[in-house]
Amino acid sequence: MFKRVISLAAVAALGLVVAGCNSSVLDIDTRGTQPIPAKLVGEMSKKSMTASSPVLVRIFKKESELEIWKRDKSGRFALLKAYPICRWSGQLGPKKKIGDRHTPEGFYQINAGMLNPKSQYYVSFNLGFPNRLERAHGYTGEALMVHGACSSSGCYAMTDEGISEIYAVVRDALKGGQQSFQVQAYPFRMTSQNMAAYRNDPNYAFWSDLKRGYDIFETTRLEPKVSYCEGRYMFNRPEFDGATPADPMAACAPTDSPAVAMSFPAAKPDAGDTTASIPPVRANAYVDGGMHPSFRSMLKRGGEKALARRTSLRSVPISRPDAALADPYVE
Repeated sequence: MFKRVISLAAVAALGLVVAGCNSSVLDIDTRGTQPIPAKLVGEMSKKSMTASSPVLVRIFKKESELEIWKRDKSGRFALLKAYPICRWSGQLGPKKKIGDRHTPEGFYQINAGMLNPKSQYYVSFNLGFPNRLERAHGYTGEALMVHGACSSSGCYAMTDEGISEIYAVVRDALKGGQQSFQVQAYPFRMTSQNMAAYRNDPNYAFWSDLKRGYDIFETTRLEPKVSYCEGRYMFNRPEFDGATPADPMAACAPTDSPAVAMSFPAAKPDAGDTTASIPPVRANAYVDGGMHPSFRSMLKRGGEKALARRTSLRSVPISRPDAALADPYVE
């Protein structure tokens, strides 16, 4: 009997060690059912939202921030909260193949089946990379997640407590009747200043396409309707309402709709544009991903052990859209 007790204790100790590998500070058994914190529910109430109101997520690599938006009583989306990203890997630009370490950029739809309450990294949701457009381009990859911990190999790592709160918000929105929620993943905030700074980047045309969706949301606070043709993202195309072409590489149908004009890349800044004076960002300046400054400071002060111990949520100011461009966070 004594040996059996020792054996059970050893198993329990091993379980703690394994849990520690995930930097988890929350109850593993109830991780998928953790309620939305009362303070955040109170914020929803102040902003005329409910736990079941539809949700939308925006991710910005360079700023290392994830935003949760919810629909309020006006029928439009309003910002609920911004979270610091603890770690993302790769470089700015779309993920194209397994092993490139890039985190995805693009538009994704997440349904309840893509939520994982028993993730290796506390809880997570799958971005669904590659989407139909990315598959048409031959891009490869799998299990690209938004998850806990602070380690990334193509994923967005939020820490355990951070993802616990995010997971609870999106889970309750899906339970409330939303069929799927949109994730908009960007290289940076798609301002004219940032676009001008990256005008010489090989991804400029792709980012110009993403900016169309970004601008629609910024202007209307409504979820842009995503479709594909000619191997590119298109938004709010009237002829695709309710359906998208079977072949994302097929030619776009001709139309004179103003909504269609918005879906094509803008011209690069010319000499008469005030953004033309912004110096271009040096190509290949990013070595391997980055993290939010709050975590960067913590890492410098106490090393990786301090980062592993401190996984609590942090208040993050919303990035100023026209703030001066900062140097990249390089590992």
